[in-house]
Amino acid sequence: MTGRSGELSAADRIDTTVAHPARRYNYLLGGKDNFAADRESGDALAAAMPTVRLAAVENRMFLQRTVRFLARQGVRQFLDIGTGIPTADNTHEVAQAIDPSARVVYVDNDPIVLAHARALLSSTPEGHTAYLDADLREPEQILAHPDLRTTLDLSQPVALMLVAILHFIRDDEDPGGILARLVAALPAGSYVVASHVTWEYLPPAVTAKLEASNHDGRFRARSTEQFADLLGGLELVDPGIVSVARWRAEDAPQPRPSVQDVSFNGAVARIVRQPAAAG
Repeated sequence: MTGRSGELSAADRIDTTVAHPARRYNYLLGGKDNFAADRESGDALAAAMPTVRLAAVENRMFLQRTVRFLARQGVRQFLDIGTGIPTADNTHEVAQAIDPSARVVYVDNDPIVLAHARALLSSTPEGHTAYLDADLREPEQILAHPDLRTTLDLSQPVALMLVAILHFIRDDEDPGGILARLVAALPAGSYVVASHVTWEYLPPAVTAKLEASNHDGRFRARSTEQFADLLGGLELVDPGIVSVARWRAEDAPQPRPSVQDVSFNGAVARIVRQPAAAG
């Protein structure tokens, strides 16, 4: 079925024969909202990197710690792009546990994710959540969406959450330009939270297996230096770019996993604006 614009409906866009990152992530986290293609893809990753499930869990814990940190810094608005299928302690739940008035906009391009989000993610009475069917590759659509504009006040600080999504943007799709357009729409005092897979700590044999499982070339692991380039112009919050397992993880279960077992970098960066030059 198509809508008036000729675009496929949400239901018709669901292709259960092709793995989707959100559903594969759900599988790796032990969820049940996935299909055979997602499980097959997840198993291929696990065969190449047996600790991939640990990496998924640690990435999820990183998201929760960063939201908690920013909410305690006074941030009350969150734009979470690449939401994934809801699980425990989602962005709005963590933020609203600190301030019930926190407002969150979730964005994903998988109709299954959005169906689950609308059914399961209920806000506090004081706060508000919205769910956009949109793609990170089209930042202008996200920023212009009326539900975003009625939920978030873009004149006030916003935490832009890009957790485990930038590695699905190929170099030819200009991830740096996409991020720059989103950052330009946010005021000084806003933050960017990002995590990104890196294979720089892995043996070449493991990397070769992971590359072989990347059949469609959609996945793009990046080094710490390449990740830092994406965040160029932003002010990194201490401790800078580190393993997601190590980012402000003093209160997390010890001992912390190795960077090799997780192979995920994470960072929180503050948006600052340079004063205009005098005329």
